[in-house]
Amino acid sequence: MPDLKNPEGQPGIAKAALFGLCPQCGAKTLFSGPARFSDRCSACGLDYSSFNVGDGPAALLTLVIGALIIIFALILESTAHPPFWVHVLIWVPITIVMTVYSLRVSKGALLASEHHNRAHEAGRDDIV
Repeated sequence: MPDLKNPEGQPGIAKAALFGLCPQCGAKTLFSGPARFSDRCSACGLDYSSFNVGDGPAALLTLVIGALIIIFALILESTAHPPFWVHVLIWVPITIVMTVYSLRVSKGALLASEHHNRAHEAGRDDIV
C-alpha cells in the first residue's frame, strides 16, 4: 500500500531540504548555486520559479545565527581572552558557512513543503 504522505519517488520534505533534492522526482537539481534555486529540474522538468519561497528565511536566520555567534564569541572572550584577529579568523568563516547552509536547508524545506501541500496563490476560483 503506497504512503499517501510520501508518494513513490518523492523525497520527504526534510530529505529534499537537507540534500537539495527535487520534491517531485528526487534528483539532486534543486540548487544551481550556494543558496540559489535552479530554474527547473533537469530530470523531471518541475518549474521551481513557480514556487514562492520569498526572503523570510534570510531575515530569521540572520537574527538566529547572529545571536548564536555573539553568544559563542562572548564565551570565548570571557574564557580565553584571545586577540581580535583570532575572533575574526574563527567567527567570519563560521558565520558564512552557517548562513549559506541554513539558507539552503530552509529555502529547500519551504519549496518542498509548498510542493507536497500543493500550495498556490489565491485567485478568483478560491473565493467562497
